[in-house]
Amino acid sequence: MWSPQYHYSFGNERFFSVNLSHDNLVNHYKTNFSLMQHHNYSLSDIEMMIPWEREIYVSMLVDYVKEENERLKKINNR
Repeated sequence: MWSPQYHYSFGNERFFSVNLSHDNLVNHYKTNFSLMQHHNYSLSDIEMMIPWEREIYVSMLVDYVKEENERLKKINNR
């Protein structure tokens, strides 16, 4: 007799929870707020990102802000 078999894969959930465990809930909300207020992302855009995709965009923004701060510092020192 045929019986249904259910296969649940929790591999991806465990992968993301382990690899993104450095981001706590407070930091997550603060980052979302900053992305919305200072960089004009919508909350729906942020929430639709894959977790690693969000990490890439945040790291790119951090690099951009650092470069802009250095550029402005050079201009102000002249």
